[in-house]
Amino acid sequence: MGRKNYKPEQIIKVLRGIESLMAEGKNLKESCRKFEISDNTFYRWKKEFGSMQVDQVKRLKELEKENLRLKKIVAEQQLEIAVHKEISKGNF
Repeated sequence: MGRKNYKPEQIIKVLRGIESLMAEGKNLKESCRKFEISDNTFYRWKKEFGSMQVDQVKRLKELEKENLRLKKIVAEQQLEIAVHKEISKGNF
């Protein structure tokens, strides 16, 4: 199996598909093979996304992006403050 990059929405769909196959009586290995993932990947995804719905995952990703953007802004402001302090001390 080659490595594929799945979007969170795709991961949720795969998890739900595997769970429905298992409800029909197939075992985990067969179900994972149908979706071309390993059982370890299934367990890792289930731990991270298991109880989430697609809209919740989208919102989580939006919040993570916003958080990253805000962290960059804060870092830039802290750098500017440090520069202004050095200039005001006359150590430029």
